[in-house]
Amino acid sequence: MKKKSKRLPKSKDSLFDRVVTILEQARTNVVRTVNSEMVLAYWQIGREIVQELQKGENRAEYGKQIIKDLSAKLNKKYGRGFSSTNLWYFRQFYVVYSNREPKIRHKACGELVSMEKLHKPCGVLDDLSLAVEKSEALQGFSPLLSWSHYRTLSKVEHKNERLFYEIEAEKEGWSVPVLERQIHSFLFARLLKSRDKDGVLELAKEGQVIKTPTDSMKDPYILDFLGLPDSKQIHESKLESAIIDNIQSFLLELGKGFAFVARQKRLQYEDEFLYVDLVFYNCILKCYLLIDLKIAKLTHQDIGQMDSYVRMFDDLFIAKDDNPTIGLILCSEKNEAIARYSVLNDSKQLFASKYMLYLPTEEELQRELERERRLIEERQQAGDQGDQDSD
Repeated sequence: MKKKSKRLPKSKDSLFDRVVTILEQARTNVVRTVNSEMVLAYWQIGREIVQELQKGENRAEYGKQIIKDLSAKLNKKYGRGFSSTNLWYFRQFYVVYSNREPKIRHKACGELVSMEKLHKPCGVLDDLSLAVEKSEALQGFSPLLSWSHYRTLSKVEHKNERLFYEIEAEKEGWSVPVLERQIHSFLFARLLKSRDKDGVLELAKEGQVIKTPTDSMKDPYILDFLGLPDSKQIHESKLESAIIDNIQSFLLELGKGFAFVARQKRLQYEDEFLYVDLVFYNCILKCYLLIDLKIAKLTHQDIGQMDSYVRMFDDLFIAKDDNPTIGLILCSEKNEAIARYSVLNDSKQLFASKYMLYLPTEEELQRELERERRLIEERQQAGDQGDQDSD
């Protein structure tokens, strides 16, 4: 008779998992340490290049020859990875972060112009007096960001904008492609629509902090990842289907803390049925977000409809510990007069934003932001006038 094999106690079965966890963490730490050391090494190499170029003739050909010679020698000794292009990246990295201490933080000179084109900030940043710089908000370099992250960040020209993206990339664990998209879709500028200069500096010091529904809103929303033509012939159902098919990208564009709940959510009141295009829940604000998609210009009827959706949803679905539901109308074109002379002007729960099916140019985004800021200023002036009249 064969003896039955003895099974290890469950407590010992988990030994393997614990050991695997230890080894995987160790490997991650090794990779992270190597990456961090390379970031510091590239900063130091960039410093050496800058200092060497400053010693010589202030001519483009002289600098190119210095870099070419250094590249050839390094590639001969270490193999690939030290092309002239990479050496110029190291130089640019140091110039951008020359005030940083060469260390990993724990939880310009007048020589040659860089070959790498910098990401120019949208003009709205200048309107907010961002030329006045504050002291560097961060010290050293993040152990969570790779050299590729810092190379991408080095292309952002304005320091406050660059600090914001660095903080967000570290906090949110952005991959390099995500970081690049956020930069090229002007996330920083789009979050400035209701912020004054102090609010801008807050973004640069802390990143995007979600405390109120307004903090989570953007205008415009960039939906270029849907791959749809920018045409009014698109039906709302097609726009909705494209969002569902690209829900991960849409959540990224929507912002922090949002989770998808439902599409075409049915709201029943007595014998009447209403359908909300998209429903999300924000885990930070602890509230639902209802989205209504409109391929046409914003109307009073759209706002009234969303107001009804929000009120009915609050009555039918929210739990005791949920905050009031917020509603967002995504439209192809906003109507400033309607936005001003409607409940949107006073409500902290209802919002309307334009969506764009393509990545806008800086000039197009500038116009959108200026239009939004002008509307906000008019609202504030109207509010101040109302206060004076009451006095």
